[in-house]
Amino acid sequence: VVATKFGVNWELPLGGGRARTFHDTSPKRVVEALEGSLRRLRLDSIPLYQVHWPNTGTPVEDTMEALARCREQGKIRYVGYANVGPEVIRGAFQVCRLESLQAPYNLLYRSIEGETVQCCAALGMSILAYGPLAQGLLTGKYGKGSVFGEDDRRHRLGHFRGEEMERGLTFVSRLEEIASGYGKTPAQVALRWVLEKPFIGSAIVGIKTPGQIEADAGAVGWRLSPSDLAYLEGEAIEGETPNNGV
Repeated sequence: VVATKFGVNWELPLGGGRARTFHDTSPKRVVEALEGSLRRLRLDSIPLYQVHWPNTGTPVEDTMEALARCREQGKIRYVGYANVGPEVIRGAFQVCRLESLQAPYNLLYRSIEGETVQCCAALGMSILAYGPLAQGLLTGKYGKGSVFGEDDRRHRLGHFRGEEMERGLTFVSRLEEIASGYGKTPAQVALRWVLEKPFIGSAIVGIKTPGQIEADAGAVGWRLSPSDLAYLEGEAIEGETPNNGV
């Protein structure tokens, strides 16, 4: 199943240099972004087309009306939204059915639990979890001494600094303990924990090599015991949702 997103636009500066990006969910952008994706993906219809970010400059109803028209034309099969809460979801549903919500979710950040999960369940929506490994922190590859250059997005993520990182590493130690008992890696256990949640439809993981695909596949085909699930969860980090990514 092919899934892609739209909702970020960009402008190139006159003098050259890095493009300026901004959120854009206008009806015009819906059409031009969709046509571009169909062309690049060489598809006649995109199975799941998602709004990447909300845009306060465009009413959600206008965005949904444009998506509904595209779906009627057969260019989209299903519509999803990302990075929004119940209020936006319910508003969107008034115009066009949503099949999925893409949201950050892992052992450290569980802010969707509660009202957002309840809203999606009531509307029959699946949740696609991104960042299930907390941008690599839950793999066990990083520690207090890890340093990230300014060109590495982890350089600006709060859970790779200070007290947040220290708290995150307590979860890593729990993952390492549990993993040894199952013959798995910390990353596989972290992914398994996400997949155990009944409200999660799938977990989106970042891959750079064939070996990472094989390693991630080790998170399926087995279950964590109830006691191990309870031990892993402990206390989640509160605060700002991390930046989008895997």
